[in-house]
Amino acid sequence: MTDPTALAKAEAAVVDAQTNTAAVQLALAAVELAKTATAQQQTAVQQPTALASRRPVGLYVAAGIGGAVALSFLAMAAALLAVAVAVGGTCATVCLLVLRSMWRDYNNR
Repeated sequence: MTDPTALAKAEAAVVDAQTNTAAVQLALAAVELAKTATAQQQTAVQQPTALASRRPVGLYVAAGIGGAVALSFLAMAAALLAVAVAVGGTCATVCLLVLRSMWRDYNNR
């Protein structure tokens, strides 16, 4: 019927093919793992550069507007202080003139 040596050779070929298939599958799995690791590394490298190139323009605009508002409040406070000093100086001058007039009237009697 069948030759035992041919059967043994066929079995050896099947075992060899299974071994080679397992080795090929293992090699393909290693290649896929390497591709995945490389893709993850490239993604990790590209993300910080993508974030570093974008500037938060809205933050700078908000800071500029906030600075302008703060500066205008400081200018108004300085103007109010100048008005207060001028009113105080005027009041002091009027007070001194009235007191001088009263002093002269008191000494002339």
